Amino acid sequence: MIKIVADSSTLYSREEAKKNHLDIRPLSVTINNKSYKELEELTTEGLVEMINEGYFPGSSQPSIGDVVEMYEKYPNEEIINITLADGLSGTYQSACMAKSMVDHEENITVINSKTLCGPHRYLVDVAVKLVEAGKTKSEVVSEIESLRETSTSFLIPKDFDYLVRGGRLSPLVGRIGGLVKLVPVMTLSEDSTRLEKFATKRTFKKAIQAICDDLIAKGVNDEYKIYISHACDEELAMETKDIIIKNIESIETEVMLLTPVFTAQGGPGCIAVQAIKKHDILK
Repeated sequence: MIKIVADSSTLYSREEAKKNHLDIRPLSVTINNKSYKELEELTTEGLVEMINEGYFPGSSQPSIGDVVEMYEKYPNEEIINITLADGLSGTYQSACMAKSMVDHEENITVINSKTLCGPHRYLVDVAVKLVEAGKTKSEVVSEIESLRETSTSFLIPKDFDYLVRGGRLSPLVGRIGGLVKLVPVMTLSEDSTRLEKFATKRTFKKAIQAICDDLIAKGVNDEYKIYISHACDEELAMETKDIIIKNIESIETEVMLLTPVFTAQGGPGCIAVQAIKKHDILK
């Protein structure tokens, strides 16, 4: 038997994951000097309420102990752990360290998804279906490693402060951007280890248009799926979806709520736009 496991970057709670034959370990948010496991001890809405009260959050990966516990649940199974992108978090490194701490480490393969959120969710969904279709472990790993290379990600934060505090923009640029009401667009770097500046636009619509233009230039078409994820601003997410479907004909989209960890990183009201090529097994 092959067991697919991952972390809550997939936007799956542990309970939702069980229904999809997955095992998930939650990422954590620290706020007001207390740590919370996301989607178990803290919702996105609850986090936004605390931020509005003046608290600033931080985030962390699942503890190595939690990952070891998850591995030990499946001593006689082949395990494939598909983690949040290495570099954006220590989750991949923790998963590898935990592997070395169990007796059946030779049965465990850790895959760096090189992505997060929507495409990460898609990768684990594909992996589960490949296992159900009778694929071998090496076949599943090969398919996932190939598919992950087709993903691309953009983030539009509503508040420059989150990029400044995260070290992704200088304080001076952040102040200037905030004063003139610019809309920053960040993208996942080519090596998938960090967010970097993609563009700065005068309006939100122009920012989404710039993303659409880049996706089209990269060959994104109806063979792809686009995830639009938001931090408690569904109206803005739907506006984003409308612009995208006007630009990319017959594109499949899904609107999702970001988890607390990614709300902490992008800030309340942020919008993520991500694309990944569809796999035949989920078409």
